[in-house]
Amino acid sequence: MDISRAEQRILHLLAQGGRIDLIRDDQRKVSDAQCITRDGWRYGGLDLPLFRKLKRRGAIASTGGAPYRITRRGLQLVRSQPDNC
Repeated sequence: MDISRAEQRILHLLAQGGRIDLIRDDQRKVSDAQCITRDGWRYGGLDLPLFRKLKRRGAIASTGGAPYRITRRGLQLVRSQPDNC
């Protein structure tokens, strides 16, 4: 299954130890998603439609209320590259 370049970049960041934090509004609905690199920097290339697409494909998952991380399926989808370009 082919994935887009934006999905590829997010999965690379997650495979290197990053995470996805969800921002919720007052009604506890998800209002934003932030991709945080392993160094603690925020990556601006993630939006809600992309987050939902990765979640629907089974590439990311959260357990016990923890931040979203890459799954084994996500590791299979990501193509190995020396950097995130």
